[in-house]
Amino acid sequence: MEAKAQIPRSESQMLRVNPKKFILWLFLVSIVMIFISMTSAYIVKRSDGDWLIFDLPEALLYSTFIIIASSITMHWGYLSARADSISKLKVALSLTFVLSLAFLATQFYGWSQLVDNDVYFVGNAAGSFIYVLTGLHAFHLITGIIFLVIVLISASKYKVHSRKMLQIEMCTTYWHFLGGLWVYLFLFLSLYN
Repeated sequence: MEAKAQIPRSESQMLRVNPKKFILWLFLVSIVMIFISMTSAYIVKRSDGDWLIFDLPEALLYSTFIIIASSITMHWGYLSARADSISKLKVALSLTFVLSLAFLATQFYGWSQLVDNDVYFVGNAAGSFIYVLTGLHAFHLITGIIFLVIVLISASKYKVHSRKMLQIEMCTTYWHFLGGLWVYLFLFLSLYN
C-alpha cells in the first residue's frame, strides 16, 4: 500500500472557530460577568437592611413573554435562512424587530409603574438596582436591535442564505443570549425582591 503524504494545514484552516464568533463569545462572557457582579452586589446590599420591599411591575412579566416570543421568531429566521427561504427569513426578522420594540415599550411602562409606586432611581438601593439591571439589559437589547437591522438589510439584499450564515448565526446567538439573560434577571428579581 502506498502511504499518503501529509499536507500541512494553513493557519486559517487550523482555526476551529470563526474569529468573529470568538469575539462575540468574549463579548457575551463580559456581559455575563457584568450581570453576575451586579446581582451579587444586589444580594450583598439587600442583606445590609433598609431594603425597600415592593411588587415588581406587571409589565416586566409581559416583557418576559415578549422576549421569549422574539427568541422564537429569531430562531425561525435562522431556520429559514438555512432552508434558503428568504421570504420567511425577512418575515421572521421583521417580527423579531417588532417584538423587540414591544419589549422596550413594556420596559418603559414598567419603569412608569415603578414611579407610580414611589420606587425611584435615587433613594433606596432597591429601586436603584432594579432600574440599573433592567436599563443595562435594555441597552444591550438596543445593540441587538442594531445588529438585527443589519442582518435584515443583508437578508433583503439576499446576502443571508444557507451558504452565508455567519451574520444570522451570530445575531441568533446574541438574541437567544439576551432572552436567556432577561429570564434570569426576571426570576432573580422575583425571588430576591
